[in-house]
Amino acid sequence: MVKATYISPDGTSTEIDVPLGTTLMQAATANCIEGIIGDCGGNVSCATCHVLVSSEFVDRLPPMSDAENQMLDYTVAPRQPNSRLSCQVLVTEELDGIVVEIADPQT
Repeated sequence: MVKATYISPDGTSTEIDVPLGTTLMQAATANCIEGIIGDCGGNVSCATCHVLVSSEFVDRLPPMSDAENQMLDYTVAPRQPNSRLSCQVLVTEELDGIVVEIADPQT
């Protein structure tokens, strides 16, 4: 397990334990983290799990796929350099302590 902190658009932060091999989206929805919707179930086709990854963790993430890169061009909230789809971020030990800000709005 690793710790992950989700910061909502209103600034509320929630820290949860995330099993290794789980995506940040799966962990958020399993723990009822408000704002991570995941309409497509992690199939990179909706962008309702858009998050902004804290700067110290951006370089620890694997490169994004072409599909994720393209989908981030269609997010409601403006894309940022640290934008990722949480359905595509698989949790590893290297991500222990990760902090992500939930992009506003998701719908």
